[in-house]
Amino acid sequence: MVLTPRGLRFAGRLWPCTIGKGGLAADKREGDGATPRGVHHITGLLYRPDRIARPAPWAEPIRPGDLWSDDAGDVDYNTLVRAPYAGSHEVLRRADPLYDLVLLTDWNWPVATSGRGSAIFLHRWRRPGYPTEGCIAFRPDHLRRIAALAAPGTRLIVP
Repeated sequence: MVLTPRGLRFAGRLWPCTIGKGGLAADKREGDGATPRGVHHITGLLYRPDRIARPAPWAEPIRPGDLWSDDAGDVDYNTLVRAPYAGSHEVLRRADPLYDLVLLTDWNWPVATSGRGSAIFLHRWRRPGYPTEGCIAFRPDHLRRIAALAAPGTRLIVP
């Protein structure tokens, strides 16, 4: 996977996508809305089993109460946590379909540096051209195809 100005190059195709509202950054920080430059890897695949079929054999279900910690001061920063969780977090089992299918990357993981920015996901876009908080977002049918083709360890290059 290689991010280009025209989209994500992967599996012989160019997939239109959107990136963070802060653009690309070599010095990513929590809350800057930027997509971090570098060589990252796909580390996980999460999906909503109540909404979609398992997209790949290695996919894990998003359960009620699954959260992602973005609390830079907490020991669980940038990891999957369970409710109840007092720290700042994102709900993974959302009312909207944005996180029905999520590819996880190794950005600032598994050992997180406080304030360097929490998870960079590959997920569904809200609409074409609408920026993310730093993630990379795709058309839903494209995301399903990418998830089916990707494997753990797939490189994601953000130049």
